[in-house]
Order: sequence, then C-alpha cells, then structure tokens
Amino acid sequence: MSREEDKGMHGRAEEFLQVFKKGAEFTQDLMRENERLRYRIIELEESLPNREGASLGDEHTRLSKRIEELEREKEEILNRIKQVEAENQNFAARYIEIEEENNNLANLYIASYQLHSTLDFKEVLQIITEIIINLIGAEEFSIMLLDEKTNEIQAVACEGIQRENIPPVKLGRGVIGEVAKTGENFFVEDVSGYVQDLENPMVCIPLKIKEHVIGVLVIYKLLVQKTTFAAVDYELFTLLAGHAATAIFSSRLYSDSERKLSTIQGFIDLLTK
Repeated sequence: MSREEDKGMHGRAEEFLQVFKKGAEFTQDLMRENERLRYRIIELEESLPNREGASLGDEHTRLSKRIEELEREKEEILNRIKQVEAENQNFAARYIEIEEENNNLANLYIASYQLHSTLDFKEVLQIITEIIINLIGAEEFSIMLLDEKTNEIQAVACEGIQRENIPPVKLGRGVIGEVAKTGENFFVEDVSGYVQDLENPMVCIPLKIKEHVIGVLVIYKLLVQKTTFAAVDYELFTLLAGHAATAIFSSRLYSDSERKLSTIQGFIDLLTK
C-alpha cells in the first residue's frame, strides 16, 4: 500500500468517527428535547385545568406531533449511526486484511531474495528449509530431487525425519512419483485427519523450471499452531515450485562446474610438475 493510500484510509476512518460522534450528540439532544416536551405537556395539563378543552387539545395535539417528528428523526439518526458502525467494521477488517497482505508480500520478497543470494548448494537447501519452517509452518518434511539417469527421486534434505528413513521413489509411482511426473500439486483434503505416511505425504509440491520437474517438496506434518493452509501458503508453494527449483538447479550447476574446474586444475598441476 502506498503512503497516499494509507493516509486516505486513515482520513476515511477519521471521517467515519466524526460522523459517529456528531450523530451520537445529535441523538442525545433529540432525546433531551423529547423529554422536555413531555414534561411540558404534563405542566400544561396541570396548570390549565380550567382552560377550554379545545385549546388544550390543540396544544396537546401540536406537541404530540412534534414528539412524533422528533422520534422519527431520532430513528433516522440511529439507523445512520448503525450504518456508519457497519462501515467502520468493514473498513477495519479490510485494513487488517491489507496489512496482512503487505506482510505476506514482504515475506515473499525476502524469501525470493534469499533463494537467489547464493550459489552454494547446501546454503540453498538450508534457505528452503527455513522458508518451509518459518513461513509455511511445516515441522516434518523433505526436499527430494530427481536423478534423471535412474529416474529415481531421492531425499537430499530433511527436517524432523531421518533422511535414510525416506525411501527413494520411482518416477510415476505413488503420490510422490506421480507429482514428479505430472508437475501437479497434491494436497490431502483433511489436514487435521491426516496420518503420517512417508509414501503418501500431506502435501507434495513439484520443483520445476517451466514444465521441467527437477524434484519435489514433501510435507508430512505441520507445526502444532498450524491447523490449515492460508492463501499465502499457496503463494509460497508457487514460489517454491519456481524460484526454489531455479536456485537448486543453478547451485548444482555451479557446484558441478567447480568440481570439474578443480579436477582440470589438478591434471594441469600434475602435467606441469
């Protein structure tokens, strides 16, 4: 949200509060006037016992009509106050929603920036792990990459689970293999009723560059305070599907090139000695 929009929203809130205060004050005035007129009727009835019935009746009728008018005006003001209160509530809810969206966008930006801040493969995996824990709220999960030579998907990083306990999966087999093959996200329908199964995860997200899948993110358990997925979680999953895959791919290429360069340099050193 821009600073001008934020000022406009605060100005709107202040305007609503002023309308509310003026309406409340006006209502109190009407009620006091209403009470005064009622007392006036009683006084007239008591102080003019000998007055002609027609004249007293006319005065009574006039005052009664005035009271009815004031009652209608009071009702209109009360209805307007209710409308302002409803608008204020909607405004406050929208303001909170926009603040949450701003925070989510900031978190997404930071996560994206961190993913591309290094070419070290281990650091990239660590950053992805921190994003999954801190932003998504997962407690047990694994990052699995596809070996295109064997068509097997193997865990390269885990949290809350021993890596050796996660079996490799053939491309196209089971939930994990099918997600890696199709590139489609998988979510269980009932998060609260999910029972951990290493071959049938709660969530499985493909890590892909365009349509090329290089691995999957597999989630088995959420943190205690995390009972369901919010809209920002699906945005993070989308980010991980693309940005994390690119970061992993780039860091692996860099690591492979560094190893090859080191090997070539070793041969050169042997030949020149």
